[in-house]
Amino acid sequence: MRLLLIEDDRRIASFLRKGLTEGGYAVDVNYDGCSGLLAAETEPYDLVIVDWMLPKLDGLTVCKEIRKGPRKVPILFLTARDSTIDKVSGLDAGADDYLTKPFSFSELLARIRALLRRGSEPIEKFEIDDLRLNVAERTATRGDERLELSSKEFSILEYFMRNEGRLVSRSVLTEHIWNINYDCGSNVVDVYVSYLRKKLDCGSRKPLLHTVRGAGYILRKPEE
Repeated sequence: MRLLLIEDDRRIASFLRKGLTEGGYAVDVNYDGCSGLLAAETEPYDLVIVDWMLPKLDGLTVCKEIRKGPRKVPILFLTARDSTIDKVSGLDAGADDYLTKPFSFSELLARIRALLRRGSEPIEKFEIDDLRLNVAERTATRGDERLELSSKEFSILEYFMRNEGRLVSRSVLTEHIWNINYDCGSNVVDVYVSYLRKKLDCGSRKPLLHTVRGAGYILRKPEE
C-alpha cells in the first residue's frame, strides 16, 4: 500500500514515516499543501494523511481540492485542532476520518486499516504464473512452496507485483521502499533484488524477475 503524508513538522513526519514503513506501507512525504496536493492529484495513492496547518495551502483546502477530482482516495486528517467545529469542518471538506494529536500510533494504524478496507477495496492478493502474494496475510508462495521473505523483500515483491509488466527503475524502488533519494553509488537495491530473485527462482522455476540493463527491473510472466 502506498500512502501520502502531508505534514510540515519534519520531526513528526519522520516519526510517522518510520512507523508506517515498519508497518509495511510505502510512504511519500510532502511538507507543504501545494506540493502535497500536486502529489495527490498525480500519483495513485491508496490513502492520504494530511495535517490542517500547512504552509502555502492549508489542509482543509487540500482536502476540498482532492475531492473535486475524479479520484476517491481515502483521506485522514491528523491534526492538533481538536474542537468539534474543526472536526465537523474537516469531515465536511471531504475527509473520511479525523484523528487529533497527540495520538496513539496503534490507533492510527487501526484507522488506516479501516479506511483501506472500506475505501476502494484495494487489491490484497496478486498472482503471476505460479507466484502468489497475499498482502493482508504477508505471505508469498511459488507453486506449493512458501517463500520466506524479509520485510524489505516482501515490500519489494509487492511493488513489483502491483506493477506487473512495467519497468521499475532503481530510483523508483529507493523512493518507494526506502523513502530516500537514489544514490547512484549505492548497490543496496541490486543486493536486495538479488536476494529476492534467488528465492523466487530457486530450483528449476522459470524466471519471473528480469534486469533491464541500465534501466531497472521488470516482473512478468515467463515466455511460452
